Amino acid sequence: MNEEYPVITTRGLTILPGMLVHFDVSRPRTVAAGTAAMEGGSLLVCVAQKDAGETDPDVNDLYSTGCLTTVKQIIKLPGGAARFLVRGMERVRIREYLGTDPYLTAEIRTFTPLEVRGDLSEESETAMLRTLRQVFESYSEAFPKVGQSLETKVSENDDLGSLIDEIAANIPVSFENKQRVLDAVELGDRFDVITGILANETDVAKIRNSLSDGIRSRIDKNQRDYILREQLGYIRHELGDDEQSDSEHYRSELEKLDAPQEVKDAIEKQISRFERLGYSYSQEAQVERGYIETLLEMPWNRVSEDNSDIKNAERILNEDHYGLEKVKERIIGFLAVRALKAREDAGREDDPEGRERERVQSPVICLVGPPGTGKTSIGRSIARALGKKYARISLGGVRDEAEIRGHRRTYVGAMPGRIVQAIKNAGTSNPLIVLDEVDKTGKDYRGDVSAALLEVLDADQNTRFADHYIEIPIDLSGVLFIATANSMADIPGPLLDRMEVIEVTSYTENEKYHIACEHLIPKQLEKNGLTGRLKFTDGAVKKIISSYTKEAGVRRLERTIGEACRSVAKEILENGDEGQTVTVRSPDLKKYLGKVRYIPEKAENKDEAGVVTGLAWTSVGGSILKTEVVLMPGKGELMLTGQMGDVMKESARTALSFVRSVASDYDVQPSAFKKNDIHLHIPEGAVPKDGPSAGITMACALMSVFSDRPVRSDTAMTGEITLRGKVLPIGGLKEKLLAANKAGIRRVLIPEENKKDIEEISPEILGDMDLIFVSDMKEVLKECLR
Repeated sequence: MNEEYPVITTRGLTILPGMLVHFDVSRPRTVAAGTAAMEGGSLLVCVAQKDAGETDPDVNDLYSTGCLTTVKQIIKLPGGAARFLVRGMERVRIREYLGTDPYLTAEIRTFTPLEVRGDLSEESETAMLRTLRQVFESYSEAFPKVGQSLETKVSENDDLGSLIDEIAANIPVSFENKQRVLDAVELGDRFDVITGILANETDVAKIRNSLSDGIRSRIDKNQRDYILREQLGYIRHELGDDEQSDSEHYRSELEKLDAPQEVKDAIEKQISRFERLGYSYSQEAQVERGYIETLLEMPWNRVSEDNSDIKNAERILNEDHYGLEKVKERIIGFLAVRALKAREDAGREDDPEGRERERVQSPVICLVGPPGTGKTSIGRSIARALGKKYARISLGGVRDEAEIRGHRRTYVGAMPGRIVQAIKNAGTSNPLIVLDEVDKTGKDYRGDVSAALLEVLDADQNTRFADHYIEIPIDLSGVLFIATANSMADIPGPLLDRMEVIEVTSYTENEKYHIACEHLIPKQLEKNGLTGRLKFTDGAVKKIISSYTKEAGVRRLERTIGEACRSVAKEILENGDEGQTVTVRSPDLKKYLGKVRYIPEKAENKDEAGVVTGLAWTSVGGSILKTEVVLMPGKGELMLTGQMGDVMKESARTALSFVRSVASDYDVQPSAFKKNDIHLHIPEGAVPKDGPSAGITMACALMSVFSDRPVRSDTAMTGEITLRGKVLPIGGLKEKLLAANKAGIRRVLIPEENKKDIEEISPEILGDMDLIFVSDMKEVLKECLR
């Protein structure tokens, strides 16, 4: 049966049928609903809200089952409040809330006796009644006061439904448990709920009584220990040995600690707990000692003063790193903004809200580039320029979220997370922290490290960073975070969104030469004790770069120079002339470093059909990528070899489809695609290759072999192709052009949409290359086919 009634919501109170209860209300809608009920038949629906702390709940915050009650009395109280006296009548289900003004109304559904009884037989009901009385008897032994007050009602009431409601209404359990009884409409379900609650409360009471006995004996032991400690202290005093106790030492350190009052209160609480533990060498006391010492060692309010001299920062960056002009320019711009904000804050009155706005706007720098290009050392240079303490956290291969958030102290060997440890070791609350290899974090059953970093790097959240070990909010807003990565593709989107990306690109051979002469060689000479006794000619340095290393950065170059230094040191000692000066020339490298390890890539010197030079980006820089196509008698099958990835294979099929669609424009017969099998191969088959940027290269090779027209050997190309023959933009352009320059290629076809990227590439890389911008495959074929 469906009817409409006024509704009130109760906080922390569930009313059951048969209950006579009074309670105070203060919300105007609730008072209005009770008044309306008194005026219109005294019937009122009472529904409990799920969260007792919610002051203004909506209909989604309410339980779906309530109790239809009769309002017996309403007493007006001061301040617009009222005291209601109601009696529960029956369960009702809320079908729909109809109105909210001036009070809540709802259409309800009541339950028939048949629905309440369900398929329960009389024998089953009798058995349940007896079982319920036995369970309540056990409950009464654990709670004798409750048992005595309900003993008569339980023994005389033979109605199972009303007895269950009577017991639930009078036992001291949470309103959530009472709501479970109210939600159970059928008698069988209601019986299961009430017996489960009674049995659980009985078990808890037994455990509580057992704990009480244990605590009583422990108190006796603690009193004995206290007396013994007092006696021991008196004996020490008489002997003149007034050594300070651990707790006294901690309190003296707490007085010196510069920290927020919230932190000091928490530490004082832990020291008091440590004193109550008694035996100071127990495992629990050792854990507490370690925790207190960690809190006392944290630099809560200790900060270092930033150096806002931009010229000094620029000088330090130039001293430590050669080249990287774009990177330095962006970093100097970022530091300039920090300096201006700091001066603006210093020149105005203390404004907490203003400071918070400044913190929110401070970005996190993420340096992205190939290995060995100086990303981590740039972070160290920034710290030196700003006068900040420097800390580095390596995240490569880290899969446990606890490495960031810390371990909870319940675990043996628990410790703070790496962020907190870095701040503690730095000794200031505003150090510069480098998050190295942020793209190589992982996730498994222990959590997601990148997700844990979201709170660390988000200026809106990191003012109260929660470390599981410390358990006291830590302000990370003063920390300058600099992340490093090799590839943006491997950084999760939400994490990348919180960082300002600065790309650190590959070095040119000229840049490597200057880096070697100005930084690496002096460093290795000092490291190997050869300062003033070993020199490298310019030719030797350039040959090391071109023939003994192949990388985007200079890490392997430094190791190779170190290897040459060690070979020279060995030779000096073997000759017995430690005062001699050795000059390493280009021909001497074979003696000190062995045979040439890399032969520079060269362009083809002969025009051939089906052979095209492409350009590729790798983790160690750019390289040229030759694409070969041959035709064989067959049925039109396409074979792809050379360790191609799925994306590259799809590009090859797209290129073939395009070539077939325009074959008639180049005098290629359609039957040629049915009578021949096509084999497309990319050499260096042991090296995996993937990506869409070889699309126009493969399409050009296919058209060349089908039309039997050779391809210009002095031309290289890069670009993604669509089915309609459009040329799409690519990435890694600087590295690809650098590879083309080193290979002696003088003509390069580039997507039209990459024209804007040329402005950021130095003239040294471009040299005298002829850059041809293309937007359509027909333009590509026109430029490369003879």
